[in-house]
Amino acid sequence: MILSGNEFKKRQLGVAVVGSGRMGSHRARLASLHPAVSYLVVGDINEDQARKLAEVSKANGYSTDNFELINDPRVDVVIVSTPEDQHRDSVEAAIMAGKSVLVEKPLALTIDDGDRLSKLAQEKGVDLRIGYSQRFLQKYFVAHDEISKGKLGPILGGMTRVYNTRTNMLEILKRCPEATPILDIITYNVDYIGWCLGPDVSPVEVQAMGHGTIFRDQGFDVDDISLTMVKYSTGAVFSFDICYALPGGFPTTGQSVRLEVMGRDGVILIDDDHRDQIMYSEHGYSNAYAPDQKLNLAFLGSRSSGEWADGIMFGRIADETKEWLDSQSTGAKCHLTTAKEARQTLAVTLAMAEASETGQPVPLANI
Repeated sequence: MILSGNEFKKRQLGVAVVGSGRMGSHRARLASLHPAVSYLVVGDINEDQARKLAEVSKANGYSTDNFELINDPRVDVVIVSTPEDQHRDSVEAAIMAGKSVLVEKPLALTIDDGDRLSKLAQEKGVDLRIGYSQRFLQKYFVAHDEISKGKLGPILGGMTRVYNTRTNMLEILKRCPEATPILDIITYNVDYIGWCLGPDVSPVEVQAMGHGTIFRDQGFDVDDISLTMVKYSTGAVFSFDICYALPGGFPTTGQSVRLEVMGRDGVILIDDDHRDQIMYSEHGYSNAYAPDQKLNLAFLGSRSSGEWADGIMFGRIADETKEWLDSQSTGAKCHLTTAKEARQTLAVTLAMAEASETGQPVPLANI
């Protein structure tokens, strides 16, 4: 089969990365390696941090003014990698400028902000995507594909749980106290289960319980462990449980996940605890979330974002960023979370937080 020249046509991209922290650094370095990116600028309110990222990523420039980057006429698409509570203004500015946006999860921290951004993107015809990167781990992507083909039959329900250390959670809370384990971490699994169930299935009720003293002793009003459950419109029920308070010396440097999906005709069980990759070194293994921490014993591959090795990134953030840039350059299919999906996930996680605090079920009608 001979393809026409139009089928090979690629649009060159100008990319602005707003936020030069951990995620922004990954995104900028990945963008600099993408063949469709011909112009790259990065920014951060911390000028030294922005300058250093510009040097590492070989960007064309940097700024401490996010809006200067977003409105640069050479920029076609925007990646917003600011802390969770700072997403709204940059995303809104990019939408108003008519530029496609990839923003780190969650879309926002309140329903009002989520509704505003989702509605504005629809009105302006802007492609707004949210970085729920768990979709892009091979095991989860393949599982979704099999579920979408009906291999499990009607879904009955299942469970997810995720563990991490208090060291990592404290780093997140210091960055943004509102980024609780429920709003910032369970949200990955809520997004994934919603993706597997499909667009015609909606959550209808949430129940939750939580308890903790570790983070409260550090000044954060956050439970150490939360056990939650969601009922969906088909009758399917899923648990979403989290403990981000494991001892600091526990050998994971990222999320340890279990996921089970039960169907009438089959089941998928995913073990993502990373205990199949263990390293011990007297020289130590660095924790990307807490650079000052060195672990002698570590689960390799447990860094949630992925791994850089010899100048190449492997893992979910790399695959997600590449697909998004591919889609912007060529119009290829994009599997990243839509604003509508992200808004639903936000509603579920906010209901989980409310149910955990009040001890009462929270209905989700008309979300």
